[in-house]
Amino acid sequence: MNIPRPEHPNPQFERKSWLNLNGEWYFEEDTGESGIDRKFYEREELNSKITVPFCPESELSGIGKKDFMRCVWYIKRFTVPSEYKDKNVILHFGAIDYESLIYINGKQACRHVGGYTSFSVDITKYLNDGENRITVCAKDDCRSFIAKGKQSSYYYSHDCDYTRTTGIWQTVWLEFVPKSYIKSIKYFPSIEQKNIVLEINAVGNADFTAVASYNGKEMGRVSVELKEGVTSLTMNLSELYLWEVGEGRLYDLDITYGEDKISSYFGMRNTKFANKRYYLNDKETFLVTVLDQGFYKKGIYTAETEQELYRDIDLSMAAGFNGARLHQKIFEKRFLYHCDKKGYMVFGEIGNWGLDCSDMSLLPAFINEWTEEIERDFNHPSIIGWCPLNETWDVHGRHQNDDFIRIAYNITKAIDKTRPCVGTSGNYQVASDIYDIHDYIQEKEQFENIYLSKTVEELCENYDKTHEAVSKYQRSLDYKELPIFVSEYGGIRWDLDGVGGWGYGNGPKTEEEFFERYEYLTKALIESPHVCGLCYTQLYDVEQEVNGLYTYERKPKFDMEKIKKINQYKKV
Repeated sequence: MNIPRPEHPNPQFERKSWLNLNGEWYFEEDTGESGIDRKFYEREELNSKITVPFCPESELSGIGKKDFMRCVWYIKRFTVPSEYKDKNVILHFGAIDYESLIYINGKQACRHVGGYTSFSVDITKYLNDGENRITVCAKDDCRSFIAKGKQSSYYYSHDCDYTRTTGIWQTVWLEFVPKSYIKSIKYFPSIEQKNIVLEINAVGNADFTAVASYNGKEMGRVSVELKEGVTSLTMNLSELYLWEVGEGRLYDLDITYGEDKISSYFGMRNTKFANKRYYLNDKETFLVTVLDQGFYKKGIYTAETEQELYRDIDLSMAAGFNGARLHQKIFEKRFLYHCDKKGYMVFGEIGNWGLDCSDMSLLPAFINEWTEEIERDFNHPSIIGWCPLNETWDVHGRHQNDDFIRIAYNITKAIDKTRPCVGTSGNYQVASDIYDIHDYIQEKEQFENIYLSKTVEELCENYDKTHEAVSKYQRSLDYKELPIFVSEYGGIRWDLDGVGGWGYGNGPKTEEEFFERYEYLTKALIESPHVCGLCYTQLYDVEQEVNGLYTYERKPKFDMEKIKKINQYKKV
């Protein structure tokens, strides 16, 4: 049987005792949102079929419906393999957009709110001998004030908003665990102390052993008898190999807890902003990053194959970028795994667009999902910073409630003290470790007048003169003391097929003019005495937005060696 996306979805916490549930599921749209009243959760079948993990809007799902779907239902039947009959059964969902109810054999097992984060539930007590049935109800409404990211609130895609994603859009799988097992584990590496602290959350009591190795050679070991709950252990490493740009040196970690066996990995690095510069492993590093939207032509939010995931990283690195903003979407863990392996720096974000930040009643749902994201991806060395919010525009004339942004920043820092946080990327900043700027000016003299200013005060004054819509709110941050990251710039429209696609500013008329513009914009930021990093918009075209360096099919629009040479330009 051909199972789409057959690989394990979480290489950083992998058990051999698992079952991939991707493939054919029953499916039905519930246009009147009356499925609960009609007891869909008791049904054995629905009126059509879908290929999971692809959303019903996508070609790969077999549905391909582009209109709004406010409620959809899924059914999948499965049987627990005989060798796991005495195990606890954990059901995992990579992501379901947006609000979901999960039923097992007609009984509600859990509810989850949030379209981007993973969740799981122990379904052991709901199971029957023999065949069992999973039923999923997913509700989604991109026209309400929920976090939707770059999903269009209109029927058609437009400008920088694209085709929607409804329901299941990441792998669904079962794990079979013993009565005593590891629920989660967090890693705190210290390159100064040459050790790593393991924070273990265990269920039940058992003997715990963790063995770290590098290229097959043992580097450290810790063994102890653990009891249920959270315990911290320190493992010293005999040799130190640093996770660096382009060199994702990873330690393998084999974990045993009684009968529970887990394969994992970690990277040794530190990340910080200091002295208005970015430092990786205490070495000043200029951020040459690119905006990655995480959209795919056939699968929309979901890559058809694992190869599509690491291809995008390879394309970015081939163009001379050392990282990316994973923009307005939480990317799947398998993508982050490849970032870890390749030494590719990324900022973790969430799709906050659509959220009305003037309405504090919306804060709890957003914070719950955002904290789930930080916890889920805490261990990835490739994530060098967090960004909970992007461009919090006014809504119907109402300015954001600054406490909304301040709370998001403070909670991020409370959960993760090891990474910097961009409180809001661009626009109305309140609390942040970084002064973050978006600037799509295309004219050479105007752009250089801002970023080649002699002082930070002059830079901000010149920026204000050309960005009145946002600059009136910018000064609430003490920008003089913060590093400056230009996390969106360029967006040069290059309509390869001549279909009149959308982009920023007037598109260049010739390829020579494109390179000239790309070069003076990029070099101005690299040469700036005040800027610690840049992020070009964007890596590839997405639907009607044609300001990518590659097409939506990931074909290069330009000579990437020329792009790479500009990106790797060194200050004189």
